Amino acid sequence: MFSSPQSIWTDLATIRAQAPLIHNITNFVVMNNTANALLALGASPAMVHAPEEVEDFVTISSALVVNIGTLDATLVAGMKLAMRRAKDLGKPVVFDPVGVGATAYRNRVSQELLTLATPDIIRGNASEILALAGLDAQTKGVDSTVGSDAAVEAAKRLSQTWGCVVVISGATDYIIQNDQTATITNGHPLMAKVTGMGCTATALTGAFAAINSDYFRAATHAMAVMGIAGELAVEKQAAPGSLQLNFLDSLYQLTQSDLETRLKLS
Repeated sequence: MFSSPQSIWTDLATIRAQAPLIHNITNFVVMNNTANALLALGASPAMVHAPEEVEDFVTISSALVVNIGTLDATLVAGMKLAMRRAKDLGKPVVFDPVGVGATAYRNRVSQELLTLATPDIIRGNASEILALAGLDAQTKGVDSTVGSDAAVEAAKRLSQTWGCVVVISGATDYIIQNDQTATITNGHPLMAKVTGMGCTATALTGAFAAINSDYFRAATHAMAVMGIAGELAVEKQAAPGSLQLNFLDSLYQLTQSDLETRLKLS
């Protein structure tokens, strides 16, 4: 069955009731943002990176989120151990290939992680998805240089190759798994003026995947909540600094009525 405001609300209520522990190996720029977003959503965040403890932490977590935004050898070692342990235990893994395509090192690490322990969900912007699929893609650091629709075919290729859900975020979000495609047009352009909003979307996706084993629907629900909370935040005050604060409040206060009246899903 296709996602609906009711199914999204059911998942959100489950997250709020269960507070699933989401293990994040993420970049240093966004740790505080994503931890607070997970708390506002209703989940419990943990930002654990050390190779000496990641395997133990995966064991007690409900989902693993891996984000390659600020790579170094120690982080990569922790990512590999954590992803392999999560796959052994059947825990959902969400992968964010931040900035892939920008450097040879970033490309190599991404391919190593995909091969070692294929994630259940990949979320990136259009340039990242194109690069991850092995297609020519111009990148500007971690920012996309093309619209999300330009990466749809690449996302389908990735989904078929790795057997996972692929999310392209942008003005239109695409959620793709084999022959299934959902599109979400919620959100606001001002969200692009706040660092780490894409990384936040990845973290929220981990929370929904923790409580819904249909990862296509979990990813769809996460992106819908992300976009609607962004709209609500901008309506309170349309400025980047205020958006960061209001986004957290909007996540925390999100209601079933908000989903019913605002969802733009096809």
